[in-house]
Amino acid sequence: MKIIVIAAGSGKRLGESTKNVPKYLIKVNKKTIMEHQLDVFKKIPYENFIVITGPHKEKFTLNNITYVEDKNYPQHDILGSLMEARNYISGEVLIVYSDIIFDDNILSKIVESKSDIGIAVDMSWEKGYEGRTEHPRSEAENVSVNGDDILKIKKNITDENNIGEFLGILKLSAKGSKIFVKKFLELEGTHVGRFHDAPSLQKAYLTDMIQELIDSGIKVNPIMISGKWCEIDTRQDLERASRLFI
Repeated sequence: MKIIVIAAGSGKRLGESTKNVPKYLIKVNKKTIMEHQLDVFKKIPYENFIVITGPHKEKFTLNNITYVEDKNYPQHDILGSLMEARNYISGEVLIVYSDIIFDDNILSKIVESKSDIGIAVDMSWEKGYEGRTEHPRSEAENVSVNGDDILKIKKNITDENNIGEFLGILKLSAKGSKIFVKKFLELEGTHVGRFHDAPSLQKAYLTDMIQELIDSGIKVNPIMISGKWCEIDTRQDLERASRLFI
């Protein structure tokens, strides 16, 4: 298994914390987000840990990591940055956001999934938005679930039942990796204009690509998780993470 972390974002909403350091390297208590994630990933066998970097790439100094620089990060959002590492999307792959911390139970559930394309989903997500005024519920990356299928994924789904939140972890089998890359290459060669909720393919989120797969008739499964996790997007989030992950 390979692990790919998309860490090219600047984390502007965290203010001074990310002025001269990548978001992935801000500290939650005494460890960076990267170190928190690595501590969890040590519990599973993996062959390569890949980090996609953007601004302040020189701050990444840990060894035994494959660093892929997104030299065009100002023109990209999450999907564009991820596909700078397209050569590593083969075999079994975990694609992970760089602003989340999660516990061992969540990772175990994801790794056990037999889906070709599966995304981690929390159905008890709304409690995580209590008091979260700087990053309200309307900014959640929601998913509409029907049994073993994801029907829709986008921010702020309010008009459907069985709504969960996408954690920011995508698991691909070897077959799933081929499907994902093939679909992106098709789009890269032909698509112009808006791409789902994004202004363009290169400025798209990972959720836009997942929705494209669904709309193309490709099955995307929910991996239902329960456990301790948090997203760190604002100062409020950082304070909450510091309470949850001592």
